[in-house]
Formats: sequence, C-alpha cells, structure tokens
Amino acid sequence: MPPSSRVTFERELKNLRDDVLMLSIMVDNAIQQSTIALKQQNVDLARQIMAEDKKINDLRYKIEDDAYTLIARQQPIARDLRGIIAAIHIAIELERIGDYAAGNATLAIELANEPLLKPLIDIPKMADISRDMLRTAINAYIHWDIESAQQTIQCDTQVDVLDERVYHELLDLMLQDRSKVARATFLLWVSHNMERIADRITNICERVIYMVTGQVHGTDGIVQGVDGFRLADD
Repeated sequence: MPPSSRVTFERELKNLRDDVLMLSIMVDNAIQQSTIALKQQNVDLARQIMAEDKKINDLRYKIEDDAYTLIARQQPIARDLRGIIAAIHIAIELERIGDYAAGNATLAIELANEPLLKPLIDIPKMADISRDMLRTAINAYIHWDIESAQQTIQCDTQVDVLDERVYHELLDLMLQDRSKVARATFLLWVSHNMERIADRITNICERVIYMVTGQVHGTDGIVQGVDGFRLADD
C-alpha cells in the first residue's frame, strides 16, 4: 500500500474506532439511565431511553457500512482486516446491549404503577459490574490489550451469581404472595437482561482476543485458529 494510501487508511481506521467508542458510550449511558429509571420509577426517563435507542441502532449500521466500504476499497489483510471485522462484530454486540437496556426501560414503565417489591440492590450491582466490564472491554479493543480482555471475561461470573440470587429471592416472594407474581416476573426479566448484557460484553472480549491473536477464544478456554480467515501472518 503506497504511503499516502496508508495514511488515508489509518485515518479511516481511527474514525471507525472512534465511532465504536462513541457507540459504547451511548450504550453505557443507556445501561446507567435504565437502572436509574427502574430505581426511581421514572417513566419520562424510561421513555427517553427507548427513544434514544434509535440513535444507537443508526450508529451501529453506520459502523457496519463504513467497515464494509473500507474492506472493499483498501482490501486489507491480516491484522488490519481483523481490526475492521472486530469493529463490525463489536458494534453488533453493542447494539444488542442497547436493546437490553431499552427493554429494561420498558419494564421500568411496567413497574412504575406500583411500589417496588423490595429495595433494588443486586440488579444495580449487576449494572455497575457490567458497565465496568464494558469500559474495560472497549479500552482493550482500542489498545489491542489482550490481558484486559481476558480479565474482563472472568467478571461475567459475578453477574451470573447475582442473577441467580435475584432469581431465588423473587421466586420465594412469588411463592409467599401470589399478588406479587407480576411485579416479581418483571424484575426477573430485568435481571435476565442484565445477565445477557454481561454475556454480550464477554463476546466483545472474545472478539478482541481474536483481533489480536487471530485465534478464537471461547469461554471454555479453548483456543483455536480460524481456518480461512487468517489470511496472512502479521
């Protein structure tokens, strides 16, 4: 690739990374605000989050379109190609996380008409852990930091444990008082969405590991080469 073309290519890669970073900030805010809406039973805030979800969707598709255009025009190989493909996959994961946050905003509206069953402790903890995971995962993507990505994957277990605890607490409440079944069910869905958010962030980390190494790292610890996609050595 001629020097001038390389300069242009690097600039376009940076723009792509900047858009992924911006998308992650929007999604992080959606997670935070949906949790606040739930705790405060704030219907107006919940509706705002749902409306903002379209901007998340639009940016995801812009990233995807820009990435495909970059591949077609520059025909990158190896490390460069993996970085572009990673941007596409990460954007898709971020958009889905935004959907879960918007889903929790919808559930916050459903729960706003009656008092909460109990003070919310574990679900906000799940949100905090997930947001920390998200910021670390995106930082790992920006800096090609495989160690941070691997460490972040381990944090998913903390969210799973909290989700399990919420499940059993709410199940007990439903068994004790049938009038609480609807509200408890909505909270179960909120907790499940938070658990899925952490799973999606784990997917982002696995994509970062692939981007850096050219190998797929599953949550079971198995590392395998990707035949047909490792086009050349770095």
